[in-house]
Amino acid sequence: MLNIVLSPEVKQAKADGAPIVALESTIITHGMPYPENLNTAQRVEDTIRQNGAVPATIAVIGGNLHVGLDAETLSNLAQNKDVLKLSRADMAVAMSQGKTGATTVAATMIGAHAAGIDVFATGGIGGVHRGAEQSFDVSADLYELAATPVTVVAAGAKAILDIPKTLEVLETLGVPVLCYKTDAFPAFWMQDSGLPAPIRVESAAEIARAHIMRQDLDLPGGQLVGNPIPDQAALSGEMLMPIIEQALKEAAAQKIAAKLVTPFLLGRIVEVTKGVSLTANIELVLNNARLASSIAREISQMRQA
Repeated sequence: MLNIVLSPEVKQAKADGAPIVALESTIITHGMPYPENLNTAQRVEDTIRQNGAVPATIAVIGGNLHVGLDAETLSNLAQNKDVLKLSRADMAVAMSQGKTGATTVAATMIGAHAAGIDVFATGGIGGVHRGAEQSFDVSADLYELAATPVTVVAAGAKAILDIPKTLEVLETLGVPVLCYKTDAFPAFWMQDSGLPAPIRVESAAEIARAHIMRQDLDLPGGQLVGNPIPDQAALSGEMLMPIIEQALKEAAAQKIAAKLVTPFLLGRIVEVTKGVSLTANIELVLNNARLASSIAREISQMRQA
């Protein structure tokens, strides 16, 4: 039986009709080491509060779906070395077995929708992996966007992916890709993937209206908002692409596959860039949290009007 545990802060926000922004937990457990992971999670939550919304970090703890984590629970999760990485395929099984797991983009969308939360801020979505024509490695994030009515704010798709194929799959699945104040689809650490923005939008209010209209039309699925990394934190393709290509070769040589691919690649890129990519990663997540807060505020105001 599903048991959703709301933090006191989230419970009060729901009672007040206040804007809430969901956050994933794999960035805490599988994205960076302790204590950087905890410090980053706290900074992202504080950024959402400073921008007029309430953060709701989502995780499965002891089989229960937690929506919003208090300070002690967040700290414990950041230090826990035995945490599953959950997506749509294994989320229900892990919960039924009373296990603890961090939520990916797909699982966070499921949790957010179950708790009645419209907006979710993350770093970058998963997508079609390079070589997918042989491996069939396509992230569940894309299919979740087509199925679950949550607006996801991300710095585009991770630059380690096959971005042209990722956009093709999103188009096929009917997922609107709204790029915020840019004519280019962003690629995580890079502001410009080299591909045009499918749809350009100029304001949080515009995104909020589209979110509500999708619900009014009874359309399944959510929206992807591509929010470019800020100028001062952006990295160049000239710097990154050779590093990514080398990391991909290393992953193939070590036969790293499935859920282990992305953390391995991101970890290697952090090592080779001597932490520069990690700093950029943190800045883009904070930037996405700010925009997601604005969208959540607009949705809340429109529903109360």
